[in-house]
Formats: sequence, C-alpha cells, structure tokens
Amino acid sequence: MNKRQARYFAIGSTLLATLVFLGLTIDSHRQFPKLTNAQNITPEVTLGKNVWHKNNCINCHTIFGEGAYYAPDLTKIAQQRGAPYLRAFLKDPSKFYDEQRHRRLMPQQDLSDADIDGLIAFLDWVSKVDNQDWPPRPIMVTGLGAAGGNAASPAAAAGSAAAATASDKNPVALGERVFRSAAPACTACHSLTPGADMAGPSLAGIATRTQETLASPNYKGSATDLATYIRESITHPSAHLVAGAMYSANGVSFMPNTYQKDLTPEQLAHLAAYLATFK
Repeated sequence: MNKRQARYFAIGSTLLATLVFLGLTIDSHRQFPKLTNAQNITPEVTLGKNVWHKNNCINCHTIFGEGAYYAPDLTKIAQQRGAPYLRAFLKDPSKFYDEQRHRRLMPQQDLSDADIDGLIAFLDWVSKVDNQDWPPRPIMVTGLGAAGGNAASPAAAAGSAAAATASDKNPVALGERVFRSAAPACTACHSLTPGADMAGPSLAGIATRTQETLASPNYKGSATDLATYIRESITHPSAHLVAGAMYSANGVSFMPNTYQKDLTPEQLAHLAAYLATFK
C-alpha cells in the first residue's frame, strides 16, 4: 500500500467509524424513553435527582457505573432494600455504619422528609431503568466477604465443593447456590463471618442462636424448630424481629418479603439446610 492508498484508507475508515458511531448514538437515543421509563419521571423523582446532585452523593456512591466506589453502588438499592430501610437510613445513617468497625461513616445530611421521599422516589426510578444488567453484582464496602474465611462449617464447605458437580443432589450444596444466586442475593445483606453485621445480621452461628431464640419468652413467631425458624425468617421476616434499630422500623423488617413467591419450596428447603450448618 503506497502513501496515497494509505491516506484514502485512513480517511475512509474514519468516515465509516464516524457513521457507525452516529448510527449507534441515534439508536441509543431512540431507545432511551423505553429503557428509562421516562413516562414515570414525576416531580418527586425530579426533586430526588436534585437532592442527589445537591448533596454530592456521587462523590461516594455509584449509579449506572458512574461515580465513586467508596460507598455501595445504588443502582438497584431500592429493589434490594426497600423504602422503609432507605427512609430510616437517610434519617440517621449512624445507626447503620459504625466508623470504628467499618472504617467509614456516611455523613448526616439532615434531609427533610420531603427530600428523603424524593430521593427514595429517584432511587426507585433508577432501579427500574433497563440498564442491561449493569452493574452485574452489588459492590461490597465492608471488606468482609460473604464466605468469611473459616465461617462456613465443614458440611457447608463439603456442599460447596460438591456443587461443582452437575449431578450433585446435596441439599446443603444446592442451598449454597440459592444463598448466592437468589434475587436479591442473600450475600448483599448478610455475612457469614462471626460479628460482621452488614445491612442484616451475620448468619454465622444461626443454628445456636435459633435455639436460644425459640426458648425465649420474647419470641413472637410460630416456628418450632431450626428448619421452620429459618424458613419463617426468609418468607415472613417481620414475624419475629431481631433486636437492633438497624434491622427494622415500626415493627417491619427491612428484609425483602418477596422470597416466598420468588423461591420454590425446594429452594427454601435447600436454603434452610445450608444455613442450618452454621453452628
């Protein structure tokens, strides 16, 4: 290829790339109203967006892959937590994160009730945007993995290894799969490390704690043994509330109450079998 041919090739390639870029840009803008549910942008959502920008939330948080990574990604937070949790958190973040334990503390923004409602509406709208499954998973900020090193019992560890086998029928191994793949994933809120409470309490030692809970006169649920208690906690999280202001508000648990319809009876049984191994 001589210099003249190379020049024509470069010019032609640039023009072609430009046309492709413009075409993709036009196609993206054509799809924006449908992908973003633009018809659902209410004045309250707009107020929430303004609150988000005014308080520089993006300096710590991320939505749609844009922002900082010091604090959790909030793209799907409204689906993972729900309005009661978000409202209580925004009113007093110090109840949820301890600077000594987590090495971070969300600043108190002193938001009005109207601003909080608007911000929740904005985050709810964001969570329903068709973002092509991005981000692919919640971003953890505590530095504590869900597995928690040696937190898993030998039975759970054996189940995890067996899970790699396509023919595996071990309920514990199947339960571990549910624990990590349910929507929202249990790992988004619960650690398996002793004392490492996140948005929800650590599940390390749940079997031992359950026996104490069932024997306590303060227990309000209807479970009679470990398996039924775990199932009740998953399907009816408000039946018995774990002590601690950060897990509930006004008698309602922050844990999603959708697992009863989202998980099959078999999946619930497997999940209970897996969690029962944490003594």
